[in-house]
Amino acid sequence: MTTTVWVNGSVRDEEAATVPALDHGLMVGDGVFETCAVRRGEAFALSRHLRRLRRSADILGLTCPDESVLRGAVAETLRVAGPLPLGRLRITLTGGAGPLGSERGPAGPGLVVAVAPGTPWPERIAVVSVPWTRNERSAVAGAKTTSYAENVVALARARSQGAHEALLGNTRGELCEGTGSNVVLVLDGRLVTPPLSSGCLAGITRELLLEWAADDGFPISEETVPAEALSRAEDVLLTSSTRDVQHVSTVDGRQLPVTEPGRRAAELFALRSAGDLDP
Repeated sequence: MTTTVWVNGSVRDEEAATVPALDHGLMVGDGVFETCAVRRGEAFALSRHLRRLRRSADILGLTCPDESVLRGAVAETLRVAGPLPLGRLRITLTGGAGPLGSERGPAGPGLVVAVAPGTPWPERIAVVSVPWTRNERSAVAGAKTTSYAENVVALARARSQGAHEALLGNTRGELCEGTGSNVVLVLDGRLVTPPLSSGCLAGITRELLLEWAADDGFPISEETVPAEALSRAEDVLLTSSTRDVQHVSTVDGRQLPVTEPGRRAAELFALRSAGDLDP
């Protein structure tokens, strides 16, 4: 797999693309990022992703480049990568080169855009719950930061159990999110997803699904969901920028059917997203 990388103004292949050894994103996880699906050579929902990137940067106190700079970097990276029918594009903004500590240096932020071919997700996947929690009161709650070690550990636990994704609760014992996904449950025939106050990321696919489901007459409720609700959910869906709306086949080993509300949600997202690359 070839990854094309734009670093601070120029496009290079993945072996030649470098950042400073003391970049704060590397040293202390001082950075934010966005991942977009690439469809027919374009980044899907780019405008929404750029808005969220700026929100995340604001939470961390990072200076975000002008939107024209970001769009130019994305366009150039996609142009050099060539036509991709399906791919993954990542925009990473870091604190730039800094000292050996938490304080930022004077160099200013660093920007990296990378794109690689993608492969379709399976139609259905297995998930497991893990014992670790999201901190809904964290200083960076709601920001998509590069501090992903928690997710790496949780996902490794899931993979060791033969699953594809791990689901986490928060410190209040509520269902929160996956390591790289939001979660939607069917409970008593209704579609329900944890609210942002749970500490989950404001996922772009989640956001679009909420809007489109409301437009189509079957709204998805944002409600506090006890973590134990996973054990009685009639259906479970995951949403993310690369997986769209994905059915879950098993939760903690319990087999799940595809319910009518779950099927309808997935089909609606597929239909609406096919008609507009930047909704």
